Amino acid sequence: MSNFWNALGNGITVVSDFICGYPLFFLLIGGGLFFLFYSGFTPLRRYGRAIQALRVKDDKADGQISSFEALTSAIAATVGMGNIAGVAIAISVGGPGSIFWMWVSSIAGMATKFFEGTIAVMYKGKDSAGETQGGTMYMITSGLGQKWKPLAIFFSIFGLIGTLCIMQSNQLTESVTSLFFAPEQNTLLLRFIIGVIITAIVAGVIIGGIKRISKVATKLVPLMVGLYFILVLFIMIRHIGHVPGVFKDIIAGAFTPRGALGGGIGSIIMIALTGVRRAALVNEAGVGTASMMHGASKNNEPVREGLVAMIGPSIDSGLVCTLTALAILIGVRIDPSIMPAGSGMSSMEGLKFAINAFNASIPAVGGYLLFVMVLMFAFSTMFSYSYYGQKCTGFLFGAQYAKYYNIFFLLMLIVSAMIPLKAAVSLIDTAYALMAFPTMFTLFMLAPKAKKEMKIYFAANKKEKKLKQATKTK
Repeated sequence: MSNFWNALGNGITVVSDFICGYPLFFLLIGGGLFFLFYSGFTPLRRYGRAIQALRVKDDKADGQISSFEALTSAIAATVGMGNIAGVAIAISVGGPGSIFWMWVSSIAGMATKFFEGTIAVMYKGKDSAGETQGGTMYMITSGLGQKWKPLAIFFSIFGLIGTLCIMQSNQLTESVTSLFFAPEQNTLLLRFIIGVIITAIVAGVIIGGIKRISKVATKLVPLMVGLYFILVLFIMIRHIGHVPGVFKDIIAGAFTPRGALGGGIGSIIMIALTGVRRAALVNEAGVGTASMMHGASKNNEPVREGLVAMIGPSIDSGLVCTLTALAILIGVRIDPSIMPAGSGMSSMEGLKFAINAFNASIPAVGGYLLFVMVLMFAFSTMFSYSYYGQKCTGFLFGAQYAKYYNIFFLLMLIVSAMIPLKAAVSLIDTAYALMAFPTMFTLFMLAPKAKKEMKIYFAANKKEKKLKQATKTK
């Protein structure tokens, strides 16, 4: 029997490695580049307009939260362990140059998020209780029609699994036990206690629903990003002599073959793939999670919501990942011995690499300061992911059953803190990846309608701007 379960676990891991590899990469990055061109480079040309859009409120529109709350709640979900462990893995595999390609990926992700936010508001739907909702499942049924409902069900089924925070709870438990306890103290009882504490904290937020989650997110996201910025800025100032070399390594490494990866253009492609794949998984552009959050916003202007949504990747896979990369690369320059020898790393090994780098930059306390950020990042993800699973439950079984998902979600946090989860994590990764296929298909199908809406919106804004200038002249 044990052989059967081992074989099943290995099979799940093989399937996960395939689906979460090049198929997902080409779908998300290729799609993002398409949307970048199709939008007329909106993320680059209209970022200032996006910042302005955050200030607009439309309390009379259908929805549960403001656009700013939708953005911070979506960022709360995407700024997580991947912004630390994922960046460390990218550097260990692709070197400093992989960070340059993360920047490229974040721009592509911004374009995808622009269409995702726009279409989420264009095609909201009603749940069984008659309340306005958004998300890929409603974009499908309202935008593509009821004949495509099986695709919406497909998305929601995998959304139930993909948004379980098994990895976050497990890695957070691993971090606590490895930093604060000796190996012989790492017992099942200790892990159970840590799991219960994690669950109690998460429960205190998610039981209040989307309004409480959004209120917490609006305070937590600026705080944790601000604190992380200050921490890395301190490292940069403390070791200012290494900073120019770090940026030089990033730019030069993006186009310079690494010996360990082979020679010539092939290794440059591998470096690029390493960076963009990590960034794509971090910012979640095209996966469909953000559409559920932005679809819940009080906004009757779809393009304005799209502009707000595209800010997300610039913060998570742009700013936060860059901060992590700078701190790690400075740490490696201070102590080259901390760079892992092998190219294959688990998320936990990536986190340990990052902790070692922070310790090299700020001896004795650097790792503990990073751990504080890990706590904030992990909890922020768990808060928002519970909402995503709840929305998928409501779509599949009815709004009256959505609240029961939270019970299941919380129980899984305790379970995942106690057991090794390689196969389970692979299953969740696969489900998460499979959310992207119906989402990207829907975005491609509805992109022409979003572009039409985009032209009307920007033309109206241009006309309004001219009228204001004419009034000032008079």
